[in-house]
Amino acid sequence: MFGDAQVDAKEARGIGEATGLDAYSQEVRDEIAAVRKIVCDLHAELPRWELVVWTAGNVSQRLKSADLLVIKPSGVTYDELTPEKMVVTDLDGNLVDGDRLPSSDTAAHAYVYRNMPNIYGVVHTHSTYATAWAARAEPIPCVLTMMADEFGGDIPVGPFALIGDDSIGQGIVDTLRDSRSRAVLMRNHGPFTIGKDAKDAVKAAVMVEEVARTVHISRQLGEPTRIAQSDIDSLYYRYQNVYGQ
Repeated sequence: MFGDAQVDAKEARGIGEATGLDAYSQEVRDEIAAVRKIVCDLHAELPRWELVVWTAGNVSQRLKSADLLVIKPSGVTYDELTPEKMVVTDLDGNLVDGDRLPSSDTAAHAYVYRNMPNIYGVVHTHSTYATAWAARAEPIPCVLTMMADEFGGDIPVGPFALIGDDSIGQGIVDTLRDSRSRAVLMRNHGPFTIGKDAKDAVKAAVMVEEVARTVHISRQLGEPTRIAQSDIDSLYYRYQNVYGQ
């Protein structure tokens, strides 16, 4: 019923049946199939880590073989999602393939990809603690080694922006373009994270909620102690360049 309503809305807006993939090579179509599964599977991580409620939040990944992205359809519950339901758009947010409307945040994701060419994953959630910091328009101070490792400093606040066009994307890019942080708290809205792919951006979304919660709890006991910038730099370099296999 819900899916039928979305198809009707799509047709009412003149989108029609999607045949756009016929214009792309087999290599591109193969990558789309793979990325649809990746993006679908990663959406399951958002409720698993308690980062979303109902249909809020979205994950996208940009293709490497074409200027396209794969994103969650709008208003579909997480337990209904399948790879086939994932929507493909171009980097202006125009529908290329799919029988549902793309997420309402698609314009923001697309703007990020157009203006940050090294970014291939974007995630948006309304996770409780990170969103509480966004509601206060207050950056999360770098008082944990985990923050220094993952974000390279404070997690910044982006400007207030209305949903529906690429204003949110502009705020994300303007805030993160010269920052080491892979997370931004969009004022009165919630966190957006970026990464080298969708999984990397989901990891950042999990981590930003964890540090938002921990720093909030710490502040109930008193003012937490900031880490010196030289130590932040050292921790960030080690984690980004030495840590892991």
